[in-house]
Amino acid sequence: MPPTEEFVCTESTCYLDLFENHYTYDVPDDHDATSVSCPVCGGTDCLEPVGL
Repeated sequence: MPPTEEFVCTESTCYLDLFENHYTYDVPDDHDATSVSCPVCGGTDCLEPVGL
């Protein structure tokens, strides 16, 4: 099954608290939270991965 990762947005003006990102099987090894942007505020440095 392809990897899934959850992120929280820590931007104080953003109303999104959590989102889930679903990947394909060919996600690059060097992919991390800085490669993703918040779907609401567009920020990249405000995202933190959720450890399950």
